[in-house]
Amino acid sequence: MKLGIVVNDVLTEKAGYTTNRIAMAAVNRKHDTWVMGVHDMAYDPDGTVNAHAVHIPAKRYKSSESYLRDLQSPRTTRERICMRDLDILLLRNNPADDAFTRPWAQNAGINLGRMAMRSGVVVLNDPNGLAAAANKLYLEYFPEEVRPRTLVTRNRDDIRAFAREQNGTIVLKPLQGSGGQNVFLVRPSDMPNLNQMIDAVVRDGYVIAQEYLPAAEKGDMRLFLLNGNPMRYKGKYCAFRRERAGEDMRSNVHAGGSIAQAVVDDAILKIVEIVRPKIVQDGMFLVGLDIVGDKLMEINVFSPGGLGSAQKFEGVNFSIAVVQALERKVEYMKYYQRNFDNNEMATL
Repeated sequence: MKLGIVVNDVLTEKAGYTTNRIAMAAVNRKHDTWVMGVHDMAYDPDGTVNAHAVHIPAKRYKSSESYLRDLQSPRTTRERICMRDLDILLLRNNPADDAFTRPWAQNAGINLGRMAMRSGVVVLNDPNGLAAAANKLYLEYFPEEVRPRTLVTRNRDDIRAFAREQNGTIVLKPLQGSGGQNVFLVRPSDMPNLNQMIDAVVRDGYVIAQEYLPAAEKGDMRLFLLNGNPMRYKGKYCAFRRERAGEDMRSNVHAGGSIAQAVVDDAILKIVEIVRPKIVQDGMFLVGLDIVGDKLMEINVFSPGGLGSAQKFEGVNFSIAVVQALERKVEYMKYYQRNFDNNEMATL
């Protein structure tokens, strides 16, 4: 298999990132693997998409740290490759990370991925699906049974009215962004300061005002879907829990939260069954669902992370399951060529 992986920037990658775990698993399974930043890609006059990509040495890595050293070493080979020579192109860059420092880079992966798709490369997740999921409003396309009551606006009066409907307890967060930045829990006693909270969020664009789920006090679960189904490897579900730190309502690990083992029960699997049809329709190969109680809080389709956290508790290398799924797609392509659309191939 010839695998290309797009990240925000090769030099800002970290050893524990899920993307690097997948790349390392691919190299260990003797696949030709190239990694490129968004800024390394180009569209040529002949209509091909190319990139100055790092070619990972063919060797067996025992740790993501040793893999990352080779990935970022100035001695590692960098080649100008043509995307049409690849079997699979993984779009693993996160547009939210470029929103303020490199706004030009936000949609570059999607747009150039679309062009690469025309050359017969399987592009994952499907670029058209990713374009439709460019912000947290994507959640509103899913049935109301699985999502909290939500208002999206920039109007203070709308937010105040919504807070009163919810008895004064709501969550405020930006429509764009990730990592738990500018997320506020508003309680009835905070209503006099609500305008200041709104001002802090509205600087980044639209505001999401959401009903507060009491189950959030226990944190949330990150569950991975692969090909539209709950990811399992060697009988273990790829999932983990994120728990709050003290009074902080955010359970994001880099916001101070901690991780714990998850229990995937029938209630969780019911949520998956409800959201699965649209995940498949949109060509979402690898997805991270953030679940609180019986509600879906977020659908992570841009470089969802946490395979290492799930591996820590379940004791299996879920990155291998991802690479095996890619291998099957390449095998299908040998028999069917491009007789399937990209979004169909994404979840086969």
